[in-house]
Amino acid sequence: MKRSENYKNLFDPSTGFWRGRIANGEWVKDFDPYYPYYAYMYREANAWQSLFFAPHDPEGMIALYPSKQAVEMKLDSLFSEPWRGYEAHNMTGFIGNYCHGNQPDHSVPYTYYFIGKQEKAQCMLDSIMDHFYDMGADKLAYSGMDDAGEMSSWYVFNAIGLYTYSPADPEYIMTVPLFDEIVFTLGDGTQFKIRKDGKGKKITNITYDGKKIDGWFISHDLLKKGKELVIRTE
Repeated sequence: MKRSENYKNLFDPSTGFWRGRIANGEWVKDFDPYYPYYAYMYREANAWQSLFFAPHDPEGMIALYPSKQAVEMKLDSLFSEPWRGYEAHNMTGFIGNYCHGNQPDHSVPYTYYFIGKQEKAQCMLDSIMDHFYDMGADKLAYSGMDDAGEMSSWYVFNAIGLYTYSPADPEYIMTVPLFDEIVFTLGDGTQFKIRKDGKGKKITNITYDGKKIDGWFISHDLLKKGKELVIRTE
């Protein structure tokens, strides 16, 4: 667990970015957050696209910033700060400096959840699903590389209202589904249902088997019980 918090050592509060350090603890010089692979600190990404990538510890990640408002401003800037046109393999499909064409950014929109702005996350998720899928002449093109089905599964999960925010944890963060009702049949024949109640982007209430769920996550084991998940929005 201590090792899993090492990302905190790479956070530079003076810039609000995660950066590389050399052996004596100094930051790598001449920092450019827009340049991909800058000084080999980032893999298939730049500093903007490497923001908020600690899905196993969102609360600790948020606490690195002076306030939730500071996090919101940084997130807003990620989606609005113009891409500088640097060409790099797989770095395609931009909203500001958010890059949907490669995987490092794919968990970032959900960061809004942890600062009380779930509806802003949903606006971005809906925009991504609307703009970066069913592209090209055959409506099958993606904004980047599918990498073992990850680009496809990102869409499927968000379309049904669940997402594996932290892949190491057996739970899903809940989003607003595209569909009014989805029925799943598990391998043992058990069925469970997801139902959307409302047409908005702001989630106002979540229940499973009629019981209110606190927070934004639901466990895989709970879904396996075969009950109805209701996501209410306004």
